[in-house]
Amino acid sequence: MAAIRCAGRAISSGRAASESTEASKASVSEALCRKRSSNAGLVSVMAAVWHANRWQATEIYQYTGSFGAGLALEAFTGYEIAKHGISGILDISPEQHVDEEESVMRTRRDRLLSNRLTRRFLSIAVVVLVLPYLLILVYAIPFTRPVSTLMLSELILFRGYDRRWVSLDDISPNLVRSVMMSEDGQFCFHGGVDWAQMRGVVEDALDGEATRGASTIPMQTVKNLFLWNGRSFIRKGLELPLAIGGDFVWSKRRIMEIYLNIAEWGPGIYGAEAAAQYHFKVPAAKLSARQAALLAVALPNPITRVAGKPGRGMQRLAAVVERRARSSADYIKCIYG
Repeated sequence: MAAIRCAGRAISSGRAASESTEASKASVSEALCRKRSSNAGLVSVMAAVWHANRWQATEIYQYTGSFGAGLALEAFTGYEIAKHGISGILDISPEQHVDEEESVMRTRRDRLLSNRLTRRFLSIAVVVLVLPYLLILVYAIPFTRPVSTLMLSELILFRGYDRRWVSLDDISPNLVRSVMMSEDGQFCFHGGVDWAQMRGVVEDALDGEATRGASTIPMQTVKNLFLWNGRSFIRKGLELPLAIGGDFVWSKRRIMEIYLNIAEWGPGIYGAEAAAQYHFKVPAAKLSARQAALLAVALPNPITRVAGKPGRGMQRLAAVVERRARSSADYIKCIYG
């Protein structure tokens, strides 16, 4: 109780300090009525520091020699005491306190803004990563007609494109067989990724040899739907789980139907129907074996390989694909089984 009474007097003396130095000194003498009490010294120093009265806090601290008073100074001045010491913190003027408070507030605002931007970026990243998997579920519905990222880019650049969706039943089996034998002979037997082919590509890359393509039709389908062109490990890392997910959710017929309706077959030409009409002036259902083989051979690079105007090299490749397609009965049972 005596300590509390002394603290009350010290607080009063601190408020009066700005009016009269002599009055403040008299108040200090009164506040030290219990100078031998460490509790009184503690509370008195707290009051002096609270009112930023340098000489008063120092005198009380030296006079009482209180360990508790020293703790009070540290408690009231926080990290500044630890950094500058007692004399340093008591030398800080009110203007310096204001500047430091503004600096702390500015730092806090910057940190809050940075945290907000980081959370927003992470939210967008999560949406971008999760959205394709949600669309895989949506595209499993038979009447949906997906568009590729290349088609979207054509719209963004105001170029437009020609794509005429047709069901798999309205596409010539010649094209289905030719595309399967040219692009993915194990289509009916893997779960979206041909791991044997993938292992061979990895081994060739590690040995420094030129790598061959190992993309399956499911991989090319999800790449066209959700990703971008160009070879990169980042894209391939995103492509693999999407291909596995697509093969798990979609039937083999649905995968082939989507692929043949979004594949690029020339500048602004997408899908089998538009390609058949553009290159051969026939519907996709009427494609001959050679026409289908030429379209299949054009798929890896449809801009330079023009199915309607094939060169000798393209004709030779088409002849190989056509022969394989004729003997593909055991490989296409998942489509026409």
